[in-house]
Amino acid sequence: MRHPIAPMAGVAALVLLSACGGGNVDAEAEVARAMQDINVIDESNLNDVMLTVADPNEAVNYFQRASGSAPDRVDLRRGLARSLIRANRVAEGVVAWRGVAEDPQGTDEDRVNYAGALIRDNRWDDAEAVLDQVPPTHETFDRYRFEAMVADANEEWDRADSFYETALGLTTTPAGVLNNWGYSNLSRGNYREAERLFTDALRHDPDMFTAKNNLVLARGAQRQYDLPVIRMTQVEKAQLLYTMALTAIKQNDLTIGRSLLQEAVDTHPQHFEEASRALAALESNVSN
Repeated sequence: MRHPIAPMAGVAALVLLSACGGGNVDAEAEVARAMQDINVIDESNLNDVMLTVADPNEAVNYFQRASGSAPDRVDLRRGLARSLIRANRVAEGVVAWRGVAEDPQGTDEDRVNYAGALIRDNRWDDAEAVLDQVPPTHETFDRYRFEAMVADANEEWDRADSFYETALGLTTTPAGVLNNWGYSNLSRGNYREAERLFTDALRHDPDMFTAKNNLVLARGAQRQYDLPVIRMTQVEKAQLLYTMALTAIKQNDLTIGRSLLQEAVDTHPQHFEEASRALAALESNVSN
């Protein structure tokens, strides 16, 4: 990461030299204004760092202190709201985003983020009400992603499909949207379409374990009990075999489920407690 200190020092030095050379009575005021501008740049850089690479709870502490010192600064309260969500402090994040969204300086994007926080808090009706306040001209990835999730919750499948498709056109990292859209189809019983969407998600992000697990669920629901040909670690393979086994057992394919559980136990490089316990319970029930 480049350090902004050196160029800032250079700017300050130039201002000082200019002031000294001119003998201007306003030189001190010029220097003060220049240093104030530099401090703003410094603070802006620090805010960005806190919102991206800093530990989420450290960022929360920073923005709590900063916004407490300057309660009229909506940008600092916005940073606090973002940091609370990053730190998985969802209830506090909802309160913080509500304050930002309802502030006279609040923007449509703030209202979209408020809706996203409400979704995380499982408050779907409230999220829908907030999104309804956002004008249709505000067309962003997050807006359509949240609209799709709300439509899913309402089982408005056509609307959900439309919103997912629009969201896909507004992002360069579509794996998450494809995974959510796939899960939507999985919940509807459209297993083949769900499988296709999960496969597309993994094409964009081969390491997304949630999509791998969902892909196994979609295949298992179609009684395809072989693992898909995807990149996976040994631990992931064991976990996916376990998911497949539970899917088979749920569909009363007990022999296949037992075999898959045993394979999961044998595949895991360490003790796989959940699979071992499920296998023991299954064998106990069968023997009884």
